[in-house]
Amino acid sequence: MKTLLFSNIQGEGYPLILLHGLFGMSNNLAMVARELSQHFQVHLLDLRNHGRSFWSDVMSFEDMAEDIHAYLQHHQIDKAHLLGHSLGGKVAMQLALTHPECVDRLIVADIAPVAYIGNHDDVFSGIDAIDVSTLNSRRDAEPMLAQYITDPGIQMFILKNLYRSDSGKFDWRFNIKAIRNNYERFRVGLTSDKPFVGSMLFIKGELSAYIQEKHRSAIEELFPNAQLKIIQGAGHWLHAEKPVIFNRIVERFLLA
Repeated sequence: MKTLLFSNIQGEGYPLILLHGLFGMSNNLAMVARELSQHFQVHLLDLRNHGRSFWSDVMSFEDMAEDIHAYLQHHQIDKAHLLGHSLGGKVAMQLALTHPECVDRLIVADIAPVAYIGNHDDVFSGIDAIDVSTLNSRRDAEPMLAQYITDPGIQMFILKNLYRSDSGKFDWRFNIKAIRNNYERFRVGLTSDKPFVGSMLFIKGELSAYIQEKHRSAIEELFPNAQLKIIQGAGHWLHAEKPVIFNRIVERFLLA
């Protein structure tokens, strides 16, 4: 039997799957889930090699999409809404392309189905700089990480992954070795012989460069019915920076 992803299920009603980004975990979308659980049965999932989900040496978009498909089957969910941020958005798009029968309405937050040139060298270097065996608290790791990552928000995002293991020592929730070894797979664009023709919404942060005009043709080819909403003054972490506006856009799309 296939190992299932860890999940936190909140609320009742039509199922809605939430997928976090790279180096994240399900509770990154807790504020979104809290609001949406008033209308839906919200499933906060940890992607493989993240949070409390299982570890694996392989983690292509196809692998991670199949994890979601297996989760839906296990919970006897024939069809669900999906909302994914960043890496989670690409996984959600991959699922819609390979198993469109499982996806009702699809929301992708600040990512496009294209190849990206950028890297996370600063994040990898910061994580490598932290000797978890010496930590007495998360705060001890802050100056080590700050040598490579200056943004306090990103520092906090990474440090949330530190936890005390059963031995009492700190360790990482994510599988940094597998993420590093598979990193090039995360930067590729998505492809499909058939587009996803269901209802879809891209939400872009105005100050983020992850969705650009040059991506329009790739988006229209794979998702011809996609809409776009832009949140003014928001960057890549739009759901955390502008939670009220973000949740309102999501609710209007899903409840229309």
